[in-house]
Amino acid sequence: MKRFAGICLLAVSASSLTGCGLLWGQEGYFRDRGGDYLDARPSPAMQLPDGVQVKPLDPLLPIPHRIASAASTAEYKVPRPQALPVSTFSGDFSVQKSGPLSWVVAQRIPAQVWPVAQQFFETNGFKIADERPHLGEFTTQWQAPSELNASLVRQVWGSAPSDLQARFRVRIEPGVQRNSSEVFIDQAERSTSSTLDAAWTNSTVTGAAADGLLSELNSYLVQRDEKGDSFSLLASKTYDAPKRVTLVDGGNGTQVLRLDASFERAWSSIGRALAAADIRVDDLNRSTGLYYIDLAQGAKDDEPGFFKRLFSSKKKVADKESKERYIVRLTAINQQVFVSVERDLDTLAPKDVSLRILEQLRSRLD
Repeated sequence: MKRFAGICLLAVSASSLTGCGLLWGQEGYFRDRGGDYLDARPSPAMQLPDGVQVKPLDPLLPIPHRIASAASTAEYKVPRPQALPVSTFSGDFSVQKSGPLSWVVAQRIPAQVWPVAQQFFETNGFKIADERPHLGEFTTQWQAPSELNASLVRQVWGSAPSDLQARFRVRIEPGVQRNSSEVFIDQAERSTSSTLDAAWTNSTVTGAAADGLLSELNSYLVQRDEKGDSFSLLASKTYDAPKRVTLVDGGNGTQVLRLDASFERAWSSIGRALAAADIRVDDLNRSTGLYYIDLAQGAKDDEPGFFKRLFSSKKKVADKESKERYIVRLTAINQQVFVSVERDLDTLAPKDVSLRILEQLRSRLD
């Protein structure tokens, strides 16, 4: 009887609270908090004791100054993405299309595609005017179609005008999939009587001549692969090498490595420099530019299998004894990449350790 009376009392209290708006409504406990972020205010920056050596502290969730209205001004339906045909991924090389843009996808790293792509252009009569391996880009000279391979001209232009000059810019970038590349070709055309530099095609559009060249380049890559020709790294050892590698002051008395290269090339070259220095990489995160390294073990140490690691006690001993785990961080700023060494995500590595690692990397990048 007492239990029943208690339940009745609770029900009456809840109904009275509901009526008063203490549980629900704008002032109730269970109110909608979806718009609370609009009234958010930044808190004061964290103050640290003098002499503490840490990385600069940046706000993780900065509050935007202006928030656009999410209200839709007109009825709009988001189109469904169109899947690429399965047949386009049947081989190691394929031409992909997305609207007016075309490109070649190669299941090879950029450093291997680079020398083969250059050989394709030079074999067909193109003259290389400028090459920037650290950016994955080379440009051909202004040339008339009559100076090029006749068979290629028929495939690319059909019947090219006699007063035409063209040049092409080839860009080889790391692909979305690991160990793959994407090749883009931009074109510019002018009349033989003009001495002005014509504009390149828009980055979202492939010109008709460049589109034909991509198809021929793809066929060339397939033929080279079928003949068993190797896509050698020896011929491309300078592909992702930075123009300049310099040790500079990073503040707080620490040194950082400055690479004159794009992030993609710097990421690739640092990875190979770590392997050349026999520094073990336990994990990596390309999106945040982090290599997790362990100086206590060499890069060539055999990695045990899953079940061996699961049931073996050796891993526990190694984890306990290894006190030389560090993080190599890559930070891109205006076509330059700065490489620093950290003890963990919140603490810089000791100066002597940082300098020793950076010197090893620099000596293998020069």
